[in-house]
Order: sequence, then structure tokens, then C-alpha cells
Amino acid sequence: MLAQSSPRSQAVHQLTEPSLSVSRLYRSVHSARIPTSLPFRATCSLKSYGYQRQEYCGRAFSAAWEVLPPHEGARIKVIGVGGGGNNAVNRMINSGLQGVEFWAINTDAQALVQSAATHRLQIGQQITRGLGTGGKPELGEQSAEESKSAIQEAVTNAELVFITAGMGGGTGSGAAPVVARMSKEAGNLTVGVVTYPFSFEGRRRAVQALEAIERLQNSVDTLIVIPNDRLLDVAQEQTLLQEAFLLADDVLRQGVQGISDIITVPGLVNVDFADVKAVMSNSGTAMLGVGMSTGKNRAEEAAQQAASAPLIERSIERATGVVYNITGGKDLTLQEVNKVSQVVTSLADPAANIIFGAVVDERYNGEIHVTIVATGFSQTFQKSIIDPRAAKQIVEPEPKPVDSSWKQPATSSARPSVRKSFF
Repeated sequence: MLAQSSPRSQAVHQLTEPSLSVSRLYRSVHSARIPTSLPFRATCSLKSYGYQRQEYCGRAFSAAWEVLPPHEGARIKVIGVGGGGNNAVNRMINSGLQGVEFWAINTDAQALVQSAATHRLQIGQQITRGLGTGGKPELGEQSAEESKSAIQEAVTNAELVFITAGMGGGTGSGAAPVVARMSKEAGNLTVGVVTYPFSFEGRRRAVQALEAIERLQNSVDTLIVIPNDRLLDVAQEQTLLQEAFLLADDVLRQGVQGISDIITVPGLVNVDFADVKAVMSNSGTAMLGVGMSTGKNRAEEAAQQAASAPLIERSIERATGVVYNITGGKDLTLQEVNKVSQVVTSLADPAANIIFGAVVDERYNGEIHVTIVATGFSQTFQKSIIDPRAAKQIVEPEPKPVDSSWKQPATSSARPSVRKSFF
């Protein structure tokens, strides 16, 4: 059953050859004298379910392409908060992430000088005097509140805002929830993409990270938490300390790029921002999986890697929504897109809302990259991700009173293990 094309369509191309490549489709459109700057949209029908779904289903595959009139894409901002967030933004910029506006927010003036972001905002000048927060989230929160007007201006004129930060420190943990709250109050779809600290970073950072995640959860539509300890499962034993943190930054990048590319990059399959918003708005905790492969069976292998990655494991089957992105070179075929779709849809709940995009980037000739974001998990499920033992009380000096809603960890002589069990 072929999806009906819009009356405003200038051309419809039936895709029947499994090996049809993007370059051949491009030439077909060009020969029809259609402006190649226009985006393509693909729809398909899921015959086995008896009703039509706007996705590649991998079952009874049929699709129609239509050329859409030009439209202004969704405005996307990526805001890195604190040292970890600023590093992640630099990583995204250096990777060539396109179609987004980058912001770096920090209390540390010297750190902002090192930022590659076009827009840099120093907060809390009266509180920290251009220095860091000394690992105190309450100072990060107060700094954000002091610079409330500047932050509100930063989050305006956007539809989708990513808040990226490393949880456990001072500025990221304290200021990120404030920035996220202001973004959501401005009416933006707000997505948090943050890391949970390595065990070797210490128990104090673990406690502060847990509280920051809880606060951030209440201020975003979707929260993706990347547990750094899980990265140890995929890193080699010889991985250097600096490389481990770079790996964490790169996973943050992949999470943001996997979602933003679906919206901003005209490619094999485009998805409206409204579709992504339907899956990610007020959807709670999300899980992230990434995979890459080359060779004969690269499509299935990349999809299996993403679906079974340490950051996502089997949690995809419990998701109420799934957003996934396929990126390949000009040699990416429709049959390979279909194979990735078969893997993802076979693992997801049949009732889940599934949105996907396929992007062609000539830098990835010979490769297929798959990013999966599974959404809709409850806060109870989120708490099961992180070992509650890490949140138990720790020994520390009695804190001085501060004018902040940030909760200071209570004191105790207990010293439980901070090793975490995720997913």
C-alpha cells in the first residue's frame, strides 16, 4: 500500500530496487529538472500491522518519495554548561556538526576563552569573580540565577535546545538545571544530555551528580544520562586517562548529533521537527546507543551494536518512543536502511512511537553509523540505573549556610561502595 503524495508534490519516485543508492536517486531527481536543494520525505506503510505508520518498518517495505517545497528548519541550540559541557561543545564543533547554534556557559572566564563556541556567556560574575565554583553546585546555581536575564536571552529564538554538561562538579551540576528550566519556560523542546562521573572521580562527585540529575529531570522534556563507567566496558585497557574523558565527550556529541541530524541535514530520509517533538516532549529519561560498522553486513552489525551497546543494553524494549538515525556515505542503499529498521523495530515494543532519519555524508563512505535514543522511561526506572548506594550519606565538614535551594549532603560515617550498576 503506497502512501499518498501531497498535491503540491512536483515528483514521486517509486523505490523498488533494493540496491538503489542515494546518488542514483539524486540523479533521477536532477533529470526531472527538480531543484536538488529541496529536501525529500519518505513514508511507508506497515502492512503487517494493518495500518499506516510514518516510518521505515522493515516489513512489507514500500515507499514513495516526494519533493517538498522549501521551508525554514527548526532552530536548534546546543548549550554547554560548565567545564564538561564546554568540552563537549568544542568536540561537536571540531567534528563539523552543522545546523545548530553553539553556546558555552561558565563561571570560569579563563575556561570560556578556550571555548570554540560562537556565543560565550560568563555567569555569576559577582559571586565567583570570574573563577570556578570550587566544585560547589550551590554556587553554580546562584551564579545562574544572578545571570538570569542573560540566560533567558540565550535560550530565546529556538525550537530545540540541548543542555549538555558533566554532572558532579559545581557549575554544570548547579547551573544546568536552571538553564534547562528557563529554556522550557521559553517554550522550547529541551533535551538534557549529561554524563555521570567515573567511579574513580570520588564519592562526593557521585552524590552531587545524583542530586543534579534529579533536579535536571524536572526541568527538561527528555534527559539522556551517559554513565561514564559504562564507557570502560568498550574502552581498551591501554586507554589513557585523557582519552577516557575524550571518549565521554564524543558520546555526548553522538547523542546530540544523532538527534539534530535527523532534523537539520537534508538526506535520504527527513523527519519533521514536529515528529521528533511528539516522541521527545515530556518523555522522561532516555537511553542512548551508538554503533558503527563496515563491510558486507555493516547495516545489521551497526544496528545490533547500537541496540546492545553498554549505554542502552535491553532497555529499548521498555521504551514508549524511539528515535534513531542512520548515517552513511553515498554508497548507502535503501536495502541497508531497511535492514537497520528491521533490527530496531524487532526489538522495540510494537506500540512504541518510532521516528527515524537517514543521512548521507560523503565522509562516511564505506561506513554505517546508527544512533538510537529510546525515550519514555519513568523516574523510578532512572533511579534503578544508578546504584542507590552511591547516594548514601558521606563524611564531610558541616557546610556553611547558603542562600540556595541546593540540598547539602548530610553527614554520616558510612562508606559504602560507589561502584554503579547501569541499565
